[in-house]
Amino acid sequence: MYSAILLSGGKGKRVRKEIPKQYLLLAGKPIIMHSLERIDKLSEVEEIIIVCEKKYEQEISQMAKQYMIEKPLKFVQNGETRQESVYQGLLKTKSDNVLIHEAARPFAVLDDYRNLIKAEKSNAILGCSIPYTVLKGQKYVKDILNRAELVNVQLPQKFIKSPLLEAHKKARKECVKFTEDASLLFYYDKTDIEIVNGSSFNIKITEPMDLIMGEKIYYEYIARRK
Repeated sequence: MYSAILLSGGKGKRVRKEIPKQYLLLAGKPIIMHSLERIDKLSEVEEIIIVCEKKYEQEISQMAKQYMIEKPLKFVQNGETRQESVYQGLLKTKSDNVLIHEAARPFAVLDDYRNLIKAEKSNAILGCSIPYTVLKGQKYVKDILNRAELVNVQLPQKFIKSPLLEAHKKARKECVKFTEDASLLFYYDKTDIEIVNGSSFNIKITEPMDLIMGEKIYYEYIARRK
């Protein structure tokens, strides 16, 4: 069984809205609810940990009732960074295995979750090949990267909780920062992390244009598959 951690603490400043992006509407539904509804349908998940600002707990609880979410919800105060938010969520989970997802990534379909859960390795992520040329550098080109050796890291991800939690503790002690958990775990544990084929539609809502694209993705990719 799994504890699912749903990260919902982001400010979403780049979207330039008055409320965080995960609470905006997508196809008439709060963005966070697209993920929450799908996770609720997974029989392998026994609890959902929502990491968010405390002031949104009641609002999310009301949404969960409105959309008839059945699994028990726990709320955890988010941290200043994504990494800190995951750590706080891990501390509240009761299962030996965890699923981690982001509320601002609403296009992961049920098959994505199920394929991840069925993956051979206990630690696994969704990932896609990178279809464009990638160079290393900022102001000037510093190196050439082989895109055939690179992967676009997506969520959800699944992990055995204990080694991931230990890796987080080491990162906190050493003040090392990561943007997602597969790289954090691999850095400290060097364990096998399986890459499960993801989808190019599984984007994260980050910029204003993503909201416009998201409506199209929903109706062309999500709605037609229901």
